Amino acid sequence: MPLSAPEGLCVLVADDEAPARQRIVDLLRRNSQVAAIIEVSDGLSAVEAIQNKRPDLVFLDVQMPELNGLEVITEVGADRMPITVFVTAYDQHAIQAFEANALDYLLKPFSDERFEMTMARVSNWMDECSVREFGRRILRMISGAPSRDLPLDHLVVKGGGSTRFVRAAEIDWIEAAGVYANLHIGGKTLLYRAALNELAARLDPVRFVRVHRSAIVNIESILHLEPISHGEFEVILKDGSRSRISRSYRAHLEKRLGQSL
Repeated sequence: MPLSAPEGLCVLVADDEAPARQRIVDLLRRNSQVAAIIEVSDGLSAVEAIQNKRPDLVFLDVQMPELNGLEVITEVGADRMPITVFVTAYDQHAIQAFEANALDYLLKPFSDERFEMTMARVSNWMDECSVREFGRRILRMISGAPSRDLPLDHLVVKGGGSTRFVRAAEIDWIEAAGVYANLHIGGKTLLYRAALNELAARLDPVRFVRVHRSAIVNIESILHLEPISHGEFEVILKDGSRSRISRSYRAHLEKRLGQSL
């Protein structure tokens, strides 16, 4: 599947271990869609390269001198980061990678096949972003609205060799599924290749509210709430699903409802 960058990808490889950097560089050179490769060996250099070179894709080692991978994202700003793949020798960093909205993570040592899976995810991500941006441009052309991000009213879901268009209003709730998200619609589940954080920022806040770091619910799909303990509740949805409302996100729901729980 071709990548979406018209002149090829510019890829940054940030790792303080030269053999690990070379491993990724060698694999990238096999990919005809990669046009340029930048190498750095510490976190500060990674921040500088991201800000000045604006790569399309970053392979980011979790543990580096000066700044670690997570600190690099904090320094650059998550909303200004390119597509990011964390590289780590420690599996416990995977959860932090997902929470930092990384597209994927590679656990050292990784196989050629695992690397190709990552590049396929990059390709799918860029293709889906292109489809969504094209849709937003068409909507702006039709409505004459100024250039700005509109809430998602349809989601493009690819899988099984087909492409489905799902109305956001039909979604009952959404849960995190690694670097992607599961859409729950009328008792069925569809995998959507975007991070939960991205969906939380793009969905209509009038209809959708985040109740947990791993769950977003459609207000219209809530049947009732059940208290659990220590200020936490469980939301019961019309399809029978349940999701915990964590204390940190309880205020979001209260603000949306306009009253305390």
